[in-house]
Amino acid sequence: MSVPHPETRRDVEAALAARRELGPEFDDQIAAGLAERIEFLAQQRAVELQSQQHLEHSEAAAERLNRNQRLALAIVSLGTGIPITAIAGAMVDPPLIGILVSWGGIVAINVANALGGRRRNR
Repeated sequence: MSVPHPETRRDVEAALAARRELGPEFDDQIAAGLAERIEFLAQQRAVELQSQQHLEHSEAAAERLNRNQRLALAIVSLGTGIPITAIAGAMVDPPLIGILVSWGGIVAINVANALGGRRRNR
C-alpha cells in the first residue's frame, strides 16, 4: 500500500474534522469539496509528470541530434580529407609535412567539436 501525499492526507483529515463538527447533514458538501480538491491535486501531478516527460524527451532528442552531427562531421572530414591530402602532398615539399598539417587540422576540428558537445551537455 502506498503512502498518500501529505497534502492529500491533510485535506482528508480536514474533511473528517469538518464532518464531525457539522454533522452528517453536510456529508454531500464535504464530499464534493474533498473530491474537487483531490481532482485538482491529481491534475497538478499530471501536469508535473507531463512536463518531466517533455523535458526528458527533449534531452534525448538533443543527444540524438548531437550524435548525428558528430557522425556527419566525421564523414565529411574523411570525405574532404582525401582531396586535401592530395593537394597538400603535391604542394608542399616534403609532402609528409603538408599531409600532417592538413590531417592535424581535420583532427583538431573533430576534437574541438567533440569537446564542445560535452561542455554543452553538462
